[in-house]
Amino acid sequence: MGVEFNPYDFHGVDADPYPAYARLREEAPVYRNEELGFWALSRHADVLAAFRDAARFSSVNGPLLEQRSWGPEARKALSFIAMDPPEHTRMRRLVSRAFTPRRIAELESGVRVIARRHIEAALERGEFDLVADIAAPLPTDVISELVGVPEESRAELRRLGDAALHREPGTHEISQEGATAILEMVGHFAEIVADRHRRRRDDLASALLDAAVDEDPLTDEEIIAFLHLLVGAGNETTTNLIGNAWYWAWRHPAQRAKAFEGRVADWVEETQRYDTAAPTQLRTLTEDVELHGTRLPSGGRVMLLPGAANRDPRVFERPEEYDLDRDTSEMLSFGSGPHFCLGAALARLEARVVLEEMVERVADFDLDPSAGARRHSIYIRGFASLPMTVTAR
Repeated sequence: MGVEFNPYDFHGVDADPYPAYARLREEAPVYRNEELGFWALSRHADVLAAFRDAARFSSVNGPLLEQRSWGPEARKALSFIAMDPPEHTRMRRLVSRAFTPRRIAELESGVRVIARRHIEAALERGEFDLVADIAAPLPTDVISELVGVPEESRAELRRLGDAALHREPGTHEISQEGATAILEMVGHFAEIVADRHRRRRDDLASALLDAAVDEDPLTDEEIIAFLHLLVGAGNETTTNLIGNAWYWAWRHPAQRAKAFEGRVADWVEETQRYDTAAPTQLRTLTEDVELHGTRLPSGGRVMLLPGAANRDPRVFERPEEYDLDRDTSEMLSFGSGPHFCLGAALARLEARVVLEEMVERVADFDLDPSAGARRHSIYIRGFASLPMTVTAR
């Protein structure tokens, strides 16, 4: 029987996609799912080439598979990740002016303050949910402060973001609850932008209004879409990265020892390679493409699998091993080319700071995955809850 790959198989693929990824790479590097109407690419070379080839592997219909989310209207909720050059180039250039590496680096002290607040509150209890108490609220707070989201609105935005991404087992489309959540989130950001028109503040929403210097400014619609992307989807990578890091360190005591001896940056990178927080992205072909003897037709939807590419033995030695000593520079967790993740530096900063602050305070820990729960989404991989007990230093 040939390899089968259904990303909505929550009992098989969702629980552990890596056996399926391995079979795809070796047996079906160009895989066709007729029922869901997509092709899948799993080898590192093919995923990398597609990421870098925006002309043929277009983002104009967005990176999501569901029919309700796929199409030319995707940019209204997903901003420039649902655009191609030259529109994408202009939008990203303007947004980047208010999201520079220097500005991200300057956030570190504030991120530490937020991290310590959540961590110390959790450690006082001794037993807590790593996701609910630390990994989820921290990026929400950080990005909300960056954007200018009022503190009283942050928990609700997190809830709406979860609802927008959640898929019930057996369903392939966004639920009515999820669609409503997206509209409500957009409404929140519209209110923020309207407020900043009246009075600028020291936040990203205000900076975006002033981003243009010698060219047309960003429209309100463009700013709202970017804020939705940043606060909604932007939180997920960090949340899942933190949870995955603790889970795999728990499963691999020798690597945990390295992490706790000061190898936190390596811990972050190897976790992103080994269990990619964002394992799938969609593209649309603008012309016929031939790969491995198979013709993929113009207009076809192609699912890129960086989660599979990150364990390709053609690039990574012993890819199924979790090893903080490996070179992770070729991993595709944040994409490549024109759509390389703008928030990669922020996600890495947040994860590193949280893990450093935890390591400084925790002598030992134990997890109970059986009492926790995984997220149900083909686009993100991580835990919805992860109960944890710790021994403080």
